[in-house]
Amino acid sequence: MKIIDEMLSLDLLSAQQHRAIASWMRSARTPEAIMAMPPHLWRAIEAASIAMNIDADLTRPPWLGHE
Repeated sequence: MKIIDEMLSLDLLSAQQHRAIASWMRSARTPEAIMAMPPHLWRAIEAASIAMNIDADLTRPPWLGHE
């Protein structure tokens, strides 16, 4: 939920998209149920993820705190 909240604050999701995604995620009881989210909501998340460059964060080696 934190990520979609950030997407909203960055104007990468509309308030309507944010409400729909949050509602879907709250009602989903399993990962499979989340994956069954309507395609238009997945497209909105995907576009926002690309704009945020989330893939770069996921492929970056972990910072271990040593400099």
